[in-house]
Amino acid sequence: MWRAMTNRSGFTLVEILIVVIILGILAAVAIPQFGDSTDDAREATLNASLAQMRSAIELYYHQHGADYPGEKHHVTGAATTTTAQADSAFIAQLTLYTSLPGVAGTTKDATFKFGPYMKTGLPENPFNGLSTVKCDITTTDLSSITSDATTGWKFYVLTGRFIANDGAHDSN
Repeated sequence: MWRAMTNRSGFTLVEILIVVIILGILAAVAIPQFGDSTDDAREATLNASLAQMRSAIELYYHQHGADYPGEKHHVTGAATTTTAQADSAFIAQLTLYTSLPGVAGTTKDATFKFGPYMKTGLPENPFNGLSTVKCDITTTDLSSITSDATTGWKFYVLTGRFIANDGAHDSN
């Protein structure tokens, strides 16, 4: 009977500890690699969104007599005087039909014959999760462009510069 019990096979505590340590080392090496691929995917999404928005802005600019979206009020067609007016005009002018002076409408007709340039609204910034825009209506110096991380995007109305407004990726 004593011999039958001693012939049992199994893993010792030391063997199990060695396997656990090896698995821990492998996990410590592999997990950061997955984190890098997530950041790479976010960066690729950001670059695609920037390209899409910049193309829409340039198309609007060329179809509206060298005016950028947000430069003129989307209801009156007069120049915007506040950032809040420019923010609203920017979104309306890119997501609705527009007339030549930038007045926005919901149906396409002979007057509202341009756009919409963004059919699903503004994309979300993948680094801060926001799809809002902040328009700057005074800056004309391209070297003073900054982000403040309060919205997903920032647009400089007088220069046509569109950037990610997340505090870390504003140079794209």
